[in-house]
Amino acid sequence: MSGRVVAVTSLALEARIALGRGVSVICSQGARLAATLEAAIADGASGIISFGVAGGLAPGLVEGQWVAAAAVRAGKQVFPTDWAWTRSLLERLPGAVHADIIGMDAPVAHPEDKRSLHAQTGAAAVDMESHIAARIAAARRVPFVACRVIIDAADKRLPPAALIGLRPDGTADVLAVLRSVMQQPGQVPALVRTALDARITGTAMRRGRRLLGAGLGFPHFSSGEPDSRVPVRGEADRQRPEQESYFAAETR
Repeated sequence: MSGRVVAVTSLALEARIALGRGVSVICSQGARLAATLEAAIADGASGIISFGVAGGLAPGLVEGQWVAAAAVRAGKQVFPTDWAWTRSLLERLPGAVHADIIGMDAPVAHPEDKRSLHAQTGAAAVDMESHIAARIAAARRVPFVACRVIIDAADKRLPPAALIGLRPDGTADVLAVLRSVMQQPGQVPALVRTALDARITGTAMRRGRRLLGAGLGFPHFSSGEPDSRVPVRGEADRQRPEQESYFAAETR
């Protein structure tokens, strides 16, 4: 099998990092993500990877640590990842944890909720895209993996401003973040801590991307495929300048 890999992201920063030789990137959320991924598969995709940040659920996982999913959980469904591709990820990312990731439609911000979700499912991390990508990949019989970097450890509580929704292009709504801070100024110390954790995560994500190389570690990668960003349905022709911010719903 040859051809391009499609990387599924929701943050503009994740999309910029994932993009590379032979990799097309989708930067979207929810129903728009599902529709765009379906179209990308119809256009020809050899593999799908859920790439970006995740919230930590398992004790001991720290910011900047990679998780290569053994399976992705979505409610009662379990979607095993492609073993050959996952093994390639683990070989290229020193210290990466091989464990399940669970996908959720809403952020998991409180430590007690993280502990409960880990106890119920055994999942090590949570994000808001992997379950969508896994479900579609399984239905279309396309090889799938999930490779995510921890941005908030299981014992960290995310402040309200870190849970502000994303714009359609994957950037943060900065004005909404500022309004949240003005309404609840007591969250500033936690927000500063979140920003520092995000810097650690961003550095780890860039380093990991370099280690994964062309095709994001896909074992059957064909170097002749160009890279591109897949336009999201309804996305404006001219994007707003992308802001490197994690203060959005993607930071679980």
